[in-house]
Amino acid sequence: MMIRLALIGTGCGGGTDSVKIERIRRENRQYGTGDAMLGDWMRHGGIRILSRTAPVIFIAAILFLASFTPGQAKYASLVMDAESGRVLYETNADTRNFPASLTKMMTLYMVFNALERGKLTLDEYMSASAKATRQPASKLGLRLGETISVKNAIQALATKSANDVAVVVAEALGGTERRFAVTMTAMARKIGMKKTTFRNASGLPHRGQLSTARDMAQLGRRLMQDFPQHYKYFSRRTFTYGGTTHGTHNKLLKTYPGVDGIKTGYIRASGFNLVASARRNGHRIIGVVFGGRTSRSRNYLMKRLLNDGFKKLEYPAYVQAKPKPRYRKRTPVRKIKKAAPRTRVARQSPKGPVIWGIQVGAYKKYGQAYTRATKVFSKFPRYLKSGTVEVSELSKRNRRSLYRARIAGISKRQAYRACKVLERRRIDCMEFSRKTSQVAWAR
Repeated sequence: MMIRLALIGTGCGGGTDSVKIERIRRENRQYGTGDAMLGDWMRHGGIRILSRTAPVIFIAAILFLASFTPGQAKYASLVMDAESGRVLYETNADTRNFPASLTKMMTLYMVFNALERGKLTLDEYMSASAKATRQPASKLGLRLGETISVKNAIQALATKSANDVAVVVAEALGGTERRFAVTMTAMARKIGMKKTTFRNASGLPHRGQLSTARDMAQLGRRLMQDFPQHYKYFSRRTFTYGGTTHGTHNKLLKTYPGVDGIKTGYIRASGFNLVASARRNGHRIIGVVFGGRTSRSRNYLMKRLLNDGFKKLEYPAYVQAKPKPRYRKRTPVRKIKKAAPRTRVARQSPKGPVIWGIQVGAYKKYGQAYTRATKVFSKFPRYLKSGTVEVSELSKRNRRSLYRARIAGISKRQAYRACKVLERRRIDCMEFSRKTSQVAWAR
């Protein structure tokens, strides 16, 4: 399909224009495009779109310009030990993406900093400007001139993620939102966020507003360390203002034990973002997800990241790529001699000798399986003393895993005898055998 564009100078007379228009019409008919759609003159540039395909041209132009946008809605994630700052897991952690409402974490950092320095008080009131009232959702719906206390503003940002309140705070602290964004970026550099730039206080779309998973994890960690007395606001599940109760967007506060904050974010260009913090057994970790396809898939992914993070902190054997089974060293020599015929045949196979053991349960969590196997091992040393506790992961079709509690490294006779004893005690037990090339998580 041919597209005709006429470049006509702004100073041309009506006669010359009509001649050119008529010529273009004739050419369009010749090429099968029909009569040209003659729009109004564009005073600056003198460009007229003379084809019925103008909507196609417009869409193509938008896509062309979008290809030069520096931020990309690319998946990124990171898990960090909040105490030490050690990164436990990362994927595209330094890729710059749009932070969306994760920006409000820095807005709140600036508010907390102002409170500590005496520039603000929780009972102080701030007024809504015309710009604040024009902000799109999510918002409280403040009217021009309406005032809101600093305490309510903090809760509105942390729980409701109110864009109009973000502008109110920015103008109260920086005079204008633009100047406040400059101070946000300066503070980001000061606390170790090396690849983050802010252009507004809310996280609404701006091509220059970019951050990374690593920087957002660092911001979450600094919020906990620098303002522990204010971090409680990120744990609120509801916030009431003007007679209306607003629920949090962070559903993990209700669905994942141990999560106590901190912030969600979403715009079309970013996908579904989340920074979450959780505590378990004396450990605290911070997880970051950028670019989730839906809020539900983002939350599911965050749960898996947090689970893996806790496993790596609580069970060091879990992080070993290929842990060495201890039962190879503990197998008594006399038992190898008794099984000499079978051992000689097995050594001729590249897969190695057969190892026997028992399985005493399968669980959704690694820790449950390890605890169960350890308990059985210590309770029946007479039958299992030559074995070793291990946990074997089984991946299911629904992408979830089961962790099998096992004691391996015993003989076939011991395995069958142990299961008989355990079953008499009403303890589930199953014998198993495998080649030594099949490695499980051992500790």
